[in-house]
Amino acid sequence: MGLATGRRIVATVAAVVVAAATGIIAYRVLAPAEVVTAARADYPAPRAPEPGVVGRLPVAPLIVDGRLRVYAAQRQVYADQPVDGEHRRTPYWSYRRWPATLDAVVASGTTVVSRWSDGKLVALDARTGQVAWRADGPESDREQAARRTGVTTVWQPRGLSVTRAGDGRAVVVSSGAGQIRAVGLPDGAQLWRVEVDAGCREPLGADTSGQLLTLDDCAGPPTVEFRDVATGAVSTRWRPPDSADDLTASLFGCASEGVGCAALRTAGPGDSSARSWLLDTGEPVLAPALDGLDAELIDRTALVMADGTLVGRSLRSGAEWRVAVGPGRVIAVQTGRVHVLTEENELVTVDAASGAQLSRFVLDVGSDGTGWAPGPAYAADGYVVVERLRRPVDPEGDDQRYYFTAEPLIIAAA
Repeated sequence: MGLATGRRIVATVAAVVVAAATGIIAYRVLAPAEVVTAARADYPAPRAPEPGVVGRLPVAPLIVDGRLRVYAAQRQVYADQPVDGEHRRTPYWSYRRWPATLDAVVASGTTVVSRWSDGKLVALDARTGQVAWRADGPESDREQAARRTGVTTVWQPRGLSVTRAGDGRAVVVSSGAGQIRAVGLPDGAQLWRVEVDAGCREPLGADTSGQLLTLDDCAGPPTVEFRDVATGAVSTRWRPPDSADDLTASLFGCASEGVGCAALRTAGPGDSSARSWLLDTGEPVLAPALDGLDAELIDRTALVMADGTLVGRSLRSGAEWRVAVGPGRVIAVQTGRVHVLTEENELVTVDAASGAQLSRFVLDVGSDGTGWAPGPAYAADGYVVVERLRRPVDPEGDDQRYYFTAEPLIIAAA
């Protein structure tokens, strides 16, 4: 009896030990956690490469401070350098969270702000990779539909933006799950929070005067709501004259570094109803020069393509310039520059003020060739990145069918 009892006790103790060990392992694996891998090298100096193709990348980068490339993965934000590296390199720094997934990434100056599926905002110092601050925000109200390049996470972030208030303060605005919240970019301190009707108030972004624009179609005809970025107070509600009941709206003419967007495009049923409006102080002002769906705006210059000619018209003085670039379309703009991609996949960069051609070269790298279709494009700090898609483009195809190569992003200095 004594021996049997002893064996039962030993077995019981062993079971408890195993259960405890299993619990500890499960906790370590499944418990919420973050891993910060800080930079070990010096912050890189700015680069000034000659115009031309730099290299190719497997995922979409954000160009930060003209020195780093920042990328998004399912549960990770990470950076590499130099900014003109031919391929993606070992991370300069990395930040991981578990079990939340990454929802959006934006950057301003040397601050990188990430938003996660649980609504948390985490700001990183781009120079070191260290966490600058953490803040609460609303959870996303929609599932992130991102392909493996992460374009929608870093180039088309939903529910997250950096902008400037009327007094010049940098502000991070996040929205989702029936709430809009604003925090200061330097320290993450909450500035304001408002509850909104979920699913029928879509933040569009901010204008250059410090107003957050939201399309409200909760009750009655869709209306554009202007909300002060500094206080959260609604300053005005506006509808285009004679607009349809199924109004859509989008911002364009947006500058980098969170300065805001200079124009609004509204439309009803069909492309022919599209109209464009300049956003200054007061109500939007109709801008017929920007009515084409392919029209762009940078530095108060309207840009349109017409029969292979890029036409720029100053909205201040009315002065106009023209430059023949060949059949193509404007794919990206950045301060002082407009980028046109021709049908032969040549990248032409033109000075937005004068129309002078700054560079022209074929977007080809290695033995890839130019038999690809352009997808989304991005431009910042003198660089242009284009996602290359396999022809004919199949939006429903898997990633192998959809992308041109395993490294579908081509990056160029322009």
